[in-house]
Amino acid sequence: MEKDDLSGSFRDRLYTIDESGKRLWVFARKPRGPLTTRRNVIGILLMSFFFTAPFIRINGQPLLLLDFMHRTFVIFGVQFWPQDFHLFFIGMIALIVFIILFTATYGRLWCGWACPQTVFMEILFRRIEYWIDGSAQRQKELRARSWNADKIFRRVLKHGIFYLIAFIIGNYFLMYLIGSDDWLRLVTEPPSQHAAGLTGMVIFSFIFYFIFSWFREQVCTIVCPYGRLQGVLLDRDSVVISYDYNRGEERGSLRKGEDRKQSGKGDCVDCGLCVAVCPTGIDVRNGTQLECINCACCIDACNETMQRSGFRPGLIRYASEKMIAEGKPWHFTWRSSFYTAVLGILLAALTWFLTTRNPVEATVLRSPGMLFQEQEGGRISNLYSVKVVNKSGSDLTFEIRELSGTATVQVIGKPPMVAKQSLGETVFFLVADKGKLHGSKTEMEIGIFSGGKMLDKTRATFVGPEK
Repeated sequence: MEKDDLSGSFRDRLYTIDESGKRLWVFARKPRGPLTTRRNVIGILLMSFFFTAPFIRINGQPLLLLDFMHRTFVIFGVQFWPQDFHLFFIGMIALIVFIILFTATYGRLWCGWACPQTVFMEILFRRIEYWIDGSAQRQKELRARSWNADKIFRRVLKHGIFYLIAFIIGNYFLMYLIGSDDWLRLVTEPPSQHAAGLTGMVIFSFIFYFIFSWFREQVCTIVCPYGRLQGVLLDRDSVVISYDYNRGEERGSLRKGEDRKQSGKGDCVDCGLCVAVCPTGIDVRNGTQLECINCACCIDACNETMQRSGFRPGLIRYASEKMIAEGKPWHFTWRSSFYTAVLGILLAALTWFLTTRNPVEATVLRSPGMLFQEQEGGRISNLYSVKVVNKSGSDLTFEIRELSGTATVQVIGKPPMVAKQSLGETVFFLVADKGKLHGSKTEMEIGIFSGGKMLDKTRATFVGPEK
């Protein structure tokens, strides 16, 4: 257990809620330092991806589309169909194992560096707040100040910009659900034709505005299930943002010419900057906590103080509890090795299924309620429909053949064709000599050909008279 607050009473409540249950607003000081700079660069790159991805096309397909209404899913230009459910299942299992592996080994690094909630809040909204309301101290003063023209102007300006950005984010979010082409029609065609889409746009905008203007860090501590999972996934070997209490305690202010070892003090000068810059308002010196998102703001703040005080940096750093308690270097644990092996197997299986996925899948169904028909010359016919899923990037004109030679195929209408990344359907007869049938039911193999190459094959039951 950490040396600070041995009673553990700090774990009995959230830092952002007082004893009466009232919300305590977090006025985070603007962080600075090398880790903050790197996090900002990563955040800008991720936001650039978010705002450009809906317009990127690969072989005519969007880079990413999750259209649940029409069951259309495109990931990195590859469209997945209901027939690819096994790929989705393996991919989801691999994602879960990856989350377990990543969190068990590196803690909530995702939350502080790549989560959209953190990226938009810290890189965009909070910077606008600094620009309009000023520093953390000025924000406190403005909040406590009675309403006047200056406060009203700042509030209207800030929340107007907040809602405008939330509206833009909501529109982009909608593009990932319906596609940029459908979104363009939604905003250019008469509203009466897109009532549902426009309603969704307004709802998304208000949700994002509410999150970034008021709910903020409460998303990470109250709503997000991933934050709750860390209590199960983390152990003493997990790398998190840690305070080196062996080196830092006992805390005490820095006095000129003081021998801190002789006075029984550690390297922590109790400046409080690690708390001041924390976007969730916690004191990292109390150890691993639910609210910590591993954003590294406290590391930069502490290292700056250490440098000014003449101490070496790293009093707060990325480290495991075992590294702090025992002073041992970090190593890959057996648990992380096991998760890595399982993840490798799942990714190998997913890669194999993706590379061997048939670009064309056919389903042949006998027309319901239709009996066999007797033709001239003692021949029997059955009516079928065939549905062909074309997962390739080009249009496909296909041919239907009965592979065993028992029957011939008669397609109704024009030669069947199915456009790229779509589903096509056509109707055909199977006509067979009565003497070649094996009783009332005969199994036949149906092949789907294009350019002389068989793309897929399936089975169909041919119904004939009793012998």
